[in-house]
Amino acid sequence: MSRGELDREDPDRLYIVTGGRSRAAACRLDAVTLIVAESEPVAGMQSEHAEILRMCRGPVAVVEISAKLGLPVSVVRILLCDLLDSGRVTARHPSSATTRLPDPETLKQVLVGLEQL
Repeated sequence: MSRGELDREDPDRLYIVTGGRSRAAACRLDAVTLIVAESEPVAGMQSEHAEILRMCRGPVAVVEISAKLGLPVSVVRILLCDLLDSGRVTARHPSSATTRLPDPETLKQVLVGLEQL
């Protein structure tokens, strides 16, 4: 295991990254919630926050952010809540990001057409 991998799993480091918090207070994000940056990183920003903003220029799932940062999902949720509170990111569930499904009548017509092939 490399030194970087050891650092990322160090409980002291995780404590520092989260400012001692063990839970994301009022922020409820599941692993598939999509995060999109609404601003660019600024000087003096915590490095993990800045990295999240850089990687979320397009929609990225919470679990992907966790994997790319090499941090537990619980820690990433705390960091994301900080960014949500400051308006630097937005969050949406994947179902809200998809386009509207066709109405049932259209789906029936497609099914009938396929059956006739």
